Amino acid sequence: MGAFEDSLELVATRAGDPTDPVYERLFARHPELEALFVGDATRQARGQMLTVALETLGDLAAGRPWAANMIRAERVNHDQLGVPDDVFATFFGVVHAVFRDLAGSDWTREMEADWVAALAAVEAT
Repeated sequence: MGAFEDSLELVATRAGDPTDPVYERLFARHPELEALFVGDATRQARGQMLTVALETLGDLAAGRPWAANMIRAERVNHDQLGVPDDVFATFFGVVHAVFRDLAGSDWTREMEADWVAALAAVEAT
C-alpha cells in the first residue's frame, strides 16, 4: 500500500466519514455550489462524488491511466451543470486540505508528496 492509500486509512480511522467536512469547506470556499446539491437531502450524491474523487486521485497517485479520462469526462459533465472549469479542479484541492487537517500530526511527507503529485496530474489533465 502506498502513502496515498495510507492517508485514506488514517483519515477513516481518525475521523470516520470525511464527506461533511469536505463539503463544508467546499461550500465555504464556493457558496454558489451549494445550490447544485439542493436535491441531495440524504447527502448520498456528495458521498458518491467524494468516493469517485478519491478513486481518481488514487489512480493518479499510482500512475494508472483511467483517472485522466475520468477527469476529462467529469469536467464536461460539471460544465453542463454550471460548474466553471477553474472551480471544478478546486474540489480536489479542498479534499486534500481537509484530509491533511483531519490527519493532523500523523500526516507524513510521503502522504503529502503523493497528494501533491496527484493534484498536479489533475491540473495537467
